Amino acid sequence: MLRVQGSRKQACDGFSRRDFLTAGGLTAAGFSLSEADAAPAAVGRNGFGKAKRAILLYLYGAASQAETFDPKPDAPVDIRGPFRPRETSVSGIRISEHLPLIAKQMHRITVIRSLTHPFPIHGAAYALTGNPICDIPMELNPRDQRHWPYIGSVVDYLRGSAVPGVPANVCLPWRISSRSAPHKRAGVYGGFLGTAFDPIYTEFIGDSPKGDPYRAVRPDGYFQFTPSAAPQPDITLDRLNRRRGLLGQLDDERHRLDGSDLVSGYNRSRQRALSLLTSESTREALDLTREPLAMRESYGMTLFGQGTLAARRLLERGVRFATVVWDEFDRSCISGWDTHVRQEQRLTGELLPGLDRALSALIEDLNQRGMLDETLIMVLTEHGRTPKVNPVDGGGRDHWSDVYSGLIAGGGAGAGRVVGASDAHAAYVHDAPVSPKDILATAYHLLGIPPTTEILDRQSRPLPLVPEGRVLESLLA
Repeated sequence: MLRVQGSRKQACDGFSRRDFLTAGGLTAAGFSLSEADAAPAAVGRNGFGKAKRAILLYLYGAASQAETFDPKPDAPVDIRGPFRPRETSVSGIRISEHLPLIAKQMHRITVIRSLTHPFPIHGAAYALTGNPICDIPMELNPRDQRHWPYIGSVVDYLRGSAVPGVPANVCLPWRISSRSAPHKRAGVYGGFLGTAFDPIYTEFIGDSPKGDPYRAVRPDGYFQFTPSAAPQPDITLDRLNRRRGLLGQLDDERHRLDGSDLVSGYNRSRQRALSLLTSESTREALDLTREPLAMRESYGMTLFGQGTLAARRLLERGVRFATVVWDEFDRSCISGWDTHVRQEQRLTGELLPGLDRALSALIEDLNQRGMLDETLIMVLTEHGRTPKVNPVDGGGRDHWSDVYSGLIAGGGAGAGRVVGASDAHAAYVHDAPVSPKDILATAYHLLGIPPTTEILDRQSRPLPLVPEGRVLESLLA
């Protein structure tokens, strides 16, 4: 494989960014080396490159638009639901009464009320990648060969690490849907870039006094990298260096092989693991006992709140893209944001308070640290919920992708505004439809990556990052 030489900028795994821009690949396919190197000079032009880092808060299961950011108080009761709207820090913008802390931060947030797409399934693999299609077999198979790479994986592939030894792309609290049965959901993976560009996943170690860590966790809970990446207790630096020497002896034989994707992927995974083994900084970022208790409590003593705080700590140490998933736990349909039943109880007792604390604390914390202007925050979900409340135990809404809501803030994004509108029943788009691909394209733009950039798929075909996405001026500051 021919590699383009030149830049000495190193990624955390020892490769330069140009090592991945192979001749006949990205360079010829639309993202030229001159364009990549010139990106910093374009910072500030319509927000391009304003965001140095990003954090995605992903509400798996699909949050109801009517009960969160698009209340319909004048609709019939079986449509508007049991909650009332509340005023926010921006005159004329109202959200759920159960989001009082986010309401106080609304002057720093843009609400998108017209998200729409044709796939009412739990398609994180559609909402979070450039793939123009999604079906249930893909949704339930993270290694389906048709999958495209997650946005964080693309950022890792094109930008690499910002700090040597620090991973570019981390997902908390664990690999998505790994705590539920029987399904394993797709979405937050490397897709056709290969497993070497999966995020670095963490694990949460701790107990919940309420049986569900998304409802509450004990203060002694903590995060660590998954066993495949985390140091084993009996591995000293001396033993690690000896292992490195043995690996080095095997390199001569490995170099006899062609530079295949399998070998390249293995090599990168090995380098990432070694970097994490010796990186005190990234391990310390996951040790939340180093934070004052008052700060931890401001984020909420829940798995989502503590994961969001850990993500902020990782961003401080150089992680480019951090993802915090409010995941399904134990059983689907009554976990995560998939509120088919017991909706009112779960929204008021768990979901809305947990989101309210975590997001509001993150925005205020980043602002106080002077990081908000250069940190892109996205709050996304895969679709919305049906306009009409079902007459089931505690009420419930089913899957609905014709219209739903999301949030964006910081990092060059707009603030204190609403983009798009749904109709009177939060059933269909009334004004300015927004595709989840538009959110991705806008995020790439703010992160300094032209969304028209092309990368090679498994068949070496050049594909744009988001072929159906457009940068939305309405989302930019």
